[in-house]
Amino acid sequence: MATTHAASGELIDLQLATPPGPASESQTLVRSDHWEVFRLTMPTGKELPEHKVASVITMQCLQGMLEVEAHGRTQTMRAGTMMYLTGGEPHAVKALEDSSLLVTLLVNRA
Repeated sequence: MATTHAASGELIDLQLATPPGPASESQTLVRSDHWEVFRLTMPTGKELPEHKVASVITMQCLQGMLEVEAHGRTQTMRAGTMMYLTGGEPHAVKALEDSSLLVTLLVNRA
């Protein structure tokens, strides 16, 4: 079954109906040839070990509190904050509280 993504002009509800479950979950909201937007939910204590993506990335904290390691330092993201990373920048994320992130990636699927 194909995943349904938002169509142009469609409203997208970024609020969670329920708190994050025991595992991280990702829901792709928008996908096109050149960019992708997804919501990542992480329960308290969940970690994404250091990784990198080839493209430019933004992470916007929608709820909760996260610790992000990038560029040799650790910073705390709270609801309403956003971080931009250049392509290929190693980073790690840890949920200090049940959290939700809006992640945007530039991609080249063409």
